[in-house]
Amino acid sequence: MWTPLHAKIHRTVRSRKLFNRKERLLIAVSGGQDSLCLSKLLLDLQPKWEWHLGIVHCDHRWRSDSEANANHVKNLAQTWGVSFYLQTASESLNSEAAARNWRYQALGAIAQEHHYKYIVTGHTASDRAETLLYNLIRGTGADGLQALTWQRPYREGILLIRPLLEITRSQTGQFCQDFQLPIWEDSTNQDFKYARNRIRQELLPYLQENFNPKVESALAQTAELLQAEVEYLEKTAHELRLEAMSEGQLEVKTFTLPLKLNRHVLQKAPLALQRRVMRQILQQVLPTSPSFEQIEKLTALITAPKRSQTDPFPGGAIATVEGDWIYLK
Repeated sequence: MWTPLHAKIHRTVRSRKLFNRKERLLIAVSGGQDSLCLSKLLLDLQPKWEWHLGIVHCDHRWRSDSEANANHVKNLAQTWGVSFYLQTASESLNSEAAARNWRYQALGAIAQEHHYKYIVTGHTASDRAETLLYNLIRGTGADGLQALTWQRPYREGILLIRPLLEITRSQTGQFCQDFQLPIWEDSTNQDFKYARNRIRQELLPYLQENFNPKVESALAQTAELLQAEVEYLEKTAHELRLEAMSEGQLEVKTFTLPLKLNRHVLQKAPLALQRRVMRQILQQVLPTSPSFEQIEKLTALITAPKRSQTDPFPGGAIATVEGDWIYLK
């Protein structure tokens, strides 16, 4: 049965050029409604696109039923006649960050070993709205607010694709119900020790009831607008950075200290671009992602008096003003 959702994803794949014909797609399937909806849609579109599909499941060993969950997904893959891959954590993962990092490595390794060019996930407009709120509450710029993008490089030769970013969780649930897909309910989705669950179960329903019934779609649209703006600003900041850097450093992909930046070039640019240039530089030279305060500290040197300098950044680098130049040593 060809539904409006099938037509929508077919148009999305084509218009956004997410995949070509006859590509190898590895679908990450948890067993929840979003990943089952994604799998069914791609299976139904397969005859039109001639894809080679595979299903991968990552068992974090968080729950007592995690092995049964993995077997459930394996049985679905076998029923659908799709290659199945399972990755099980060798030790307990005690945080969301640890689980995400392990899953990132596991998916990439399987895709690389079995020659899949794309890893496909079931992130929806609802996930996009939750991510925007989560990052806004934590304190972030536009980059964090648009973090869930349609595609991004995963590792060399592999892309991560999210085809459902215009589909809400209620739509994937209805789709699973219409096709009687056997959803595996993850008990950890009800655990409020995870901030995202509180956003999903408490904050978004409150916003829907008291502010905007379509708040998920509204926030997802905001993320979509921000994505295009961030891409433009990053590209423009990259060009400004190259103009400001001294000759001999322009083609270096991984910067080495000392770095030299022309203050006159940077002074002509808007503050938003100045900050982005400094952020791009600090991302390369610091051992961790730069904070707002560190970016501001370096940006301030663009208009600071001569002989000004910063206190040491993590790793020991110091920025100083010498005439028309900022030196990062």
